[in-house]
Amino acid sequence: MRYLLLPLLVVVLDTICIISAAFFSIYIRFEDTAIAQKYLEMLISQLPIAVAVHLVVYFVFKLYGRVWRYAGSIELVAIVAANIVAALSWYGISIYIDLALPRSLYIFTASILVLFVGGSRLFFRIYSCFINKSKHKFISSKKDKVLIVGAGDAGALLLRELNQYHIGKRQVIGFIDDDKTKIGKYMVGTKVLGSRDDIAVLADNYEIDEIIIAMPSVKGKNIKEIINICKKTSCKLTILPGVYEIIEGSVSVSQLRPVDVEDLLGRDPVELDNVAVAKYLSGKTVLITGAGGSIGSEIVRQVAKMYPNKLLLVGKGENSIYEIMQDMNLEYPQLKKVPIIADVRDEERINAIMDYFKPQVVFHAAAHKHVPLMEENPCEAVYVNVIGSRQVADMAVEYGAEKMIMISTDKAVNPTNVMGCSKRICEIYVQSLNKAVKEGIIKGETQFVTTRFGNVLGSNGSVIPLFKKQIKNGGPVTVTDPNIIRYFMLIPEACELVLEAGTKGNGGEIFVFDMGEPVKIADMARRMIQLAGLIPDEQVKVVFAGLRPGEKLYEELLTDSEFTVPTRHPKIRIAKVRRYEWNEVSTAVDQLIRMAESEESEQVIRLMKKLVPEFISNHSPYEIYDPKN
Repeated sequence: MRYLLLPLLVVVLDTICIISAAFFSIYIRFEDTAIAQKYLEMLISQLPIAVAVHLVVYFVFKLYGRVWRYAGSIELVAIVAANIVAALSWYGISIYIDLALPRSLYIFTASILVLFVGGSRLFFRIYSCFINKSKHKFISSKKDKVLIVGAGDAGALLLRELNQYHIGKRQVIGFIDDDKTKIGKYMVGTKVLGSRDDIAVLADNYEIDEIIIAMPSVKGKNIKEIINICKKTSCKLTILPGVYEIIEGSVSVSQLRPVDVEDLLGRDPVELDNVAVAKYLSGKTVLITGAGGSIGSEIVRQVAKMYPNKLLLVGKGENSIYEIMQDMNLEYPQLKKVPIIADVRDEERINAIMDYFKPQVVFHAAAHKHVPLMEENPCEAVYVNVIGSRQVADMAVEYGAEKMIMISTDKAVNPTNVMGCSKRICEIYVQSLNKAVKEGIIKGETQFVTTRFGNVLGSNGSVIPLFKKQIKNGGPVTVTDPNIIRYFMLIPEACELVLEAGTKGNGGEIFVFDMGEPVKIADMARRMIQLAGLIPDEQVKVVFAGLRPGEKLYEELLTDSEFTVPTRHPKIRIAKVRRYEWNEVSTAVDQLIRMAESEESEQVIRLMKKLVPEFISNHSPYEIYDPKN
């Protein structure tokens, strides 16, 4: 009921303001002269018109559809503009009906109404604040003292919301901002106390309980630096999402979240050429293998944004395919989606799928990727990674796919394990197949593009979910070696780059992504412990278990003999690698597959090392098969 009464009350109040302003204008212009009486009678006869015109204009300018507790300069401009337009409209009608008042009266009325209408909205804002203060007055006697990092628009909006709805829970002590011109000044009644270098001192002096980072448009590197400074304090640390997650500039306390390991990477959002990607994928049938996996499911989400005609979700696990289908049905109910339970190793099944749907674009993300497990199961690694990739690639050509984009890994470079070597063989096969198609050795038009990147944060089987689980259980957190480093990127970032590279590729390229700076895994483990509010090596131990079979201390994106050339995208480069002849590769892969099918692990390893001479096993029983031995 109050939602109906409040707008009605505002309209009644505006009506009173309009009538009052008109009479005030007469008084100001003529005071008590006889002329005043004449124009007063004319004004009274026009009052219904004046009121109606003003209310209509106010509706047009949405003065009744604004949330006045957040009123600012935009709302003030709207009030001024509405009254100017209303005055001009009233004046025009008065001339038309031949009852025009002196022009100064219209000007006076508009000016007075700016004060009256603006004042009424200010009253509502003050009243709303008072009511909310009263609500929260007795909620808590202990308020959390808060520092807001970022004295910009987001910080100001966040402060208003905190003051409006969280006054009983949080007390904002001040702002932090690196802009020296702002330090010492007040914003929304709260002082800018210092820069990022002052955070630790201010947190101690003011006994701060929580630090909120409200810098949604700042580059990831700067956010990472600020987080590292804040971690030196004992304060709770929360962050406002990135600018692309905040709709129409609105900021809400509900959007605040704890600082996570993703923020520690300091990676900036990918600038995807959405127009070019959408132009290529729009209206096409797109098949994605491994659609239920970490990478595959995100590719599904990214492709769904590009208006494909049909999306084929191929995966071996029914539960994972079910989950991604549920997400897609909620987010894109109108999109044609086909869930397909299939194993990429099953030649007849893949052949039937390709024959029936004839996809135009194929994203091949299905793979075994767990290094220690594949070291124990080399035949299975060949089965899925090599056989599966070959079948999907061959049938993409047979059934006329325009392009196939294969997802590879940095572990394919100078591989030290079976998994990495199997992916390098996949790269070699699709590159040689692309060459054979271009040269007319194999009839077809399919272009093959390979994308190569490092670890993605939070993917299935990655170290981050394991660390979180270990920290939750009180430790210890197990790291293989104190010096081990890895490249990391975010799953959405990786998949956006896959789409970009896939669209821009002409066939035969291996695209290498900018992985940023490598991360020391031991340091990441300790940072995650700190983010959980615990002290590393005291409350939660970090222990070193030794390198696992096939594992190396660092990953590479390129071999020593390779080099890259830039593309138009700053985060994507093209690797220049050795070219292989398809006939030679095809014969070797056929032999490898026969050995894998016969479970001849020893022969499989020997042939893999022959195909990929740079495959030198590390911390593995397969070291005996290396050339030096």
